[in-house]
Amino acid sequence: MHKIALVAISGVRVKDQELAQVGLTLPGFIERSRVISSLPSLGLLTLAAHVPNNWECTYIEASESIDPAYTRILTDGYDVVAISSLAARIDDAYHLADRLRKNGRFVAMGGLHVTACPQEAAQHADTIIQGEGERAIHACLKDFENGTTRAVYNSLQTPGLRFDFKDSKVPRYDLLNLSKYNRLTIQTSRGCPLNCSFCAASKTISTYKKKPIKHIRSELDAILKIWPDAFIELADDNTFIDKRWSKELVQLLSEYPFKWFTESDISVADNDSLLEALADSGCAQVLIGFESVNQAPLVSIDQNNWKARRWSRYIESIRKIQSFGISVNGCFILGHDGDDPSVFQKTYEFIQESGLSEVQITLLTPFPGTDLYHRLNREDRLFKETFWDQCTLFDLTFHPKGMSAEQLIPSMNF
Repeated sequence: MHKIALVAISGVRVKDQELAQVGLTLPGFIERSRVISSLPSLGLLTLAAHVPNNWECTYIEASESIDPAYTRILTDGYDVVAISSLAARIDDAYHLADRLRKNGRFVAMGGLHVTACPQEAAQHADTIIQGEGERAIHACLKDFENGTTRAVYNSLQTPGLRFDFKDSKVPRYDLLNLSKYNRLTIQTSRGCPLNCSFCAASKTISTYKKKPIKHIRSELDAILKIWPDAFIELADDNTFIDKRWSKELVQLLSEYPFKWFTESDISVADNDSLLEALADSGCAQVLIGFESVNQAPLVSIDQNNWKARRWSRYIESIRKIQSFGISVNGCFILGHDGDDPSVFQKTYEFIQESGLSEVQITLLTPFPGTDLYHRLNREDRLFKETFWDQCTLFDLTFHPKGMSAEQLIPSMNF
């Protein structure tokens, strides 16, 4: 039997210590950072479910150091190592891959960053997976058995590798040591039709699509068996796009004893019956990307100025959602082209007036593969072309337009 190690490189290290200290004084940021760092990689657990049956799978996390993962992989004798990493830790992922390849291990790499920077990643891997990985990992491992692996498996360009949610399998939660986690994740939809300029999800993985309710039920049943009182986080980019399907989803969740969390856009406030169902189903919180308290930066941030057109109803919508007993975690980004030094006081006043339960405030970050990155690169506004270890949301990587970097960074401590 062949053996594959699925390695998640997790965690970020903020480079700007002044901003790191600011971030660490925000309760919402502290809690959300703790949650994210304690989440297993749903992507790799999902891929594990699609590995051929004649392969033995192991899930490995490398957080602070890659050395323990490296030693374990060599000791346990894996044939293939599949590595996924956030942009901020991609250099660690490359270093691990290089060391493993020098010791004769076959390395595959995938994920958002690898999809956005394939030529860069290809220098460190035997094969790269771009886009969705379910069919690609299966094809890659079968090719490995036959000695015919390809350099690239790209679902964005190869129709046969695009994944249909009707073929979903339950993620391999059985590979986890559950004592390490405070919640588990499921994915009910993939992508987002808003296509915000700073978001890479729909451009580097998949267009928007929903998972059939029966498959979500199977995943919830699997979690119920191993963790009856689990807290569930929906790993969706924007859960409630399709309101009819959303009501079916929420009805399903109401049948389980779980408390749960998800991300949404502000339109969830428009539907009273959906809000009632959310409250009754155990929804503890929704995270909503408001992006800015000013309307100007919202213009052209997404398709059809969707957020800009809803800006005037932000406070009304927050209050309405929270009136149903569902807390709102509001996300704001500083450093937009429409921001000037007044944005800090305006953001503070908005937070106070709206009564948001929790708040996340970060810096605008041009992740590779996004429209934002390409625009700032064309405008020669990036400090440097590659800055992946600074893709932390708390490191400034470009020249702001409405204020200087010297004005922006100290003012984060408002």
